[in-house]
Amino acid sequence: MNPDHRVHRETSDIDLGSVLRFAIGLVAAGVVIHVLVWFLYAHFRREAARPMPAEFPLATTALRRLPPEPRLQTDPRDDLANMRLAEERILTSYGWIDRGAGIVRIPIDQAMTLTVERGLPSR
Repeated sequence: MNPDHRVHRETSDIDLGSVLRFAIGLVAAGVVIHVLVWFLYAHFRREAARPMPAEFPLATTALRRLPPEPRLQTDPRDDLANMRLAEERILTSYGWIDRGAGIVRIPIDQAMTLTVERGLPSR
């Protein structure tokens, strides 16, 4: 580099005072916005803490009533276990299907043994 050509900054391109005033304005606006949001949240907290009367006074008794059928299961595992137990009882016991027609139910093990001995009907 030639010593006659010194590097200088351009003084006409940017006004440092304007940039600083803009930055200060941005910071001030940020502080004002944060304070306003803080007051807004404080107002929301007070509103949430205040007891509200029931919007529909008759609805308080409806909370104690059961909804119409079909209802959701409250204990699905217990319901499934009870259903499997009932099916197991049906599959392993004797009982009437239609007493008038003389149709009975026999345990599944015995029914399979009889089917193997007698065979299935064919056409």
